[in-house]
Amino acid sequence: MLLLAYLQYKLWVADGRVQELWTLEQRVEDLRSENKTLRERNVSLQAEVENLKHGVDVIEEKARQDLGLVGKDETFIQFVEPK
Repeated sequence: MLLLAYLQYKLWVADGRVQELWTLEQRVEDLRSENKTLRERNVSLQAEVENLKHGVDVIEEKARQDLGLVGKDETFIQFVEPK
């Protein structure tokens, strides 16, 4: 009987108790979920990198948006709203 009481104490109260195990299992599950999200993001970013390396249209679009590229035979027109 004393052995059973000691084992129950070790299981619920002492170091390595069940609650710690549950907490660690939940942490592992959270990290797995976060890793899945990050892997999906990495795949998306890798696809964008490949597209930027090989896609002329994407490069031109980025240059127009970020750098204000104006193509040959195009006229840049900017509308300014009155204050």
